[in-house]
Amino acid sequence: MKTCLVVDDSRVIRKVSRRILEDLGFEVAEAADGVEAMAWCTAVMPDAILLDWRMPAMDGLEFVKKLRAEPGGDRPKVLFCSVENEIESIRDALDAGADEYIMKPFDGGIVAGKLDYLGLLA
Repeated sequence: MKTCLVVDDSRVIRKVSRRILEDLGFEVAEAADGVEAMAWCTAVMPDAILLDWRMPAMDGLEFVKKLRAEPGGDRPKVLFCSVENEIESIRDALDAGADEYIMKPFDGGIVAGKLDYLGLLA
């Protein structure tokens, strides 16, 4: 079973994301910020990461840069999920190492489409 780490400081977003991902057949873990997510990835590198941008302690941009520098950190597919909609912000996320980008609010169809595009759905 593929694993996905949902990283968002909003408990509601984590819960909604978990439901979508479990319906798609993923085993899901959650982290409330980049520091917690980095600890999780150090222990068990997931197949995919749904990542918020604005979070306390370590934001999504800093997290993805650190992740990509870790051994095995190039393996997870990182999908930024953010309200940031400026083209420069999206470019910054992709340049930092994100694989894809979706806007909040999102639904199951959008997440499934991006994960399928990234080769993560059977």
